Amino acid sequence: MFFKEFEIRWSDLDANRHLANSAYINFMSHTRMAYLGQLGFNQKSMAEHNIGPVVFYEHMYYFKEVFAGKPIKVSLGFKGMSADGMFFEFEHNFYDSNGKNFARCQMMGAWIDLKERKLIGLPDEFLEAFGRMEKSEDFKVLTKADTRKFVQIPKDL
Repeated sequence: MFFKEFEIRWSDLDANRHLANSAYINFMSHTRMAYLGQLGFNQKSMAEHNIGPVVFYEHMYYFKEVFAGKPIKVSLGFKGMSADGMFFEFEHNFYDSNGKNFARCQMMGAWIDLKERKLIGLPDEFLEAFGRMEKSEDFKVLTKADTRKFVQIPKDL
C-alpha cells in the first residue's frame, strides 16, 4: 500500500483548531497524484494525451479529531477500475503518528478528454501502469452501473 506523510500546517486547521475538511481533500489529492506520478501519470504525460481526472464523489468518514504538532500518514488503496480504465475507485485512510486510523474516504472518478469534454478510457500505456498497481483485497472491475450507486439529480432553481 502506498503512503504519503504530511505535516499539519497552520493553514490546514479550521476554527476548532483541528484538521479542516478542505485539508483532508487536499492531502488525498496530493497522495493520489504522488502515486500516479510514480506510475508515469503527471502533468506532462496527461497533457500529451489531453486527459485529466475528474472526481465523481468523495465520501468522508471522520473517526477522531487530529491536531497540529505531529505528522500524519495518508494511504492510497486501489479499489476498482473499469476494463477500459475510464472509471476508477480509491480508498484513503488517515493515520496519526501512532498509527491510529482517524478518518477514511472512499472516492470515485473518471478520466476526461480535455478538448472534447467527454469521459474516455485510458491510453494503453496508462492502462499498463494501472495493471502494475497493487490492488486492494476487495478490488473489482467497475461498470457504468457502479458509478450510479449514489445517484443524485440536479434540481435547478
